[in-house]
This record gives sequence, C-alpha cells and structure tokens, in this order.
Amino acid sequence: MRANNRNLLRVMELTREMLALADEGDRDRDDDTCGIIYGILRDAAYHLRKLTEEECLRHQRGDKWDGDDHAGPGGDGGEAPQEHT
Repeated sequence: MRANNRNLLRVMELTREMLALADEGDRDRDDDTCGIIYGILRDAAYHLRKLTEEECLRHQRGDKWDGDDHAGPGGDGGEAPQEHT
C-alpha cells in the first residue's frame, strides 16, 4: 500500500480513538467544562472522518487507491468507502 493511502487509514484509526476518548472522558467527567472539551473532540473526530472518507473516495475514483493490505475506511480489505448512488 502506498504511503499516502496508508496515512489516510491511520487518520481513520485516529478518529476512532478520538471518538472512544470523547466517550470515555464524557462518562468519567465531573464538571461541565470537561464536557465541552470532549464535545469538541467528538465534533472534530466526526469532521475529520468525513473529510478523510471523501479523500479516500477521490483516490478511488482517480485510480490512486491501492488499499489491499489493511482494513480501510470502508471497513474491509483496505478498500476506500464506496460511493452511494
């Protein structure tokens, strides 16, 4: 897998970690200001995931996606997410 596509998969993994941390932090927090931080983290993770999925689709459409080594944003076999029609 090319480095640029592997890095996109790493970003997707980071967004999953960000969401998990936001959930854990929200569950364990003891004041509202912490909740704001975890809410911002969650929003950023969703936004970053959406941008990354769109970039993966651009790579796929442009025949730049060579995702066959790792589970990708589509969730299986390193494939970029499929376009919904």
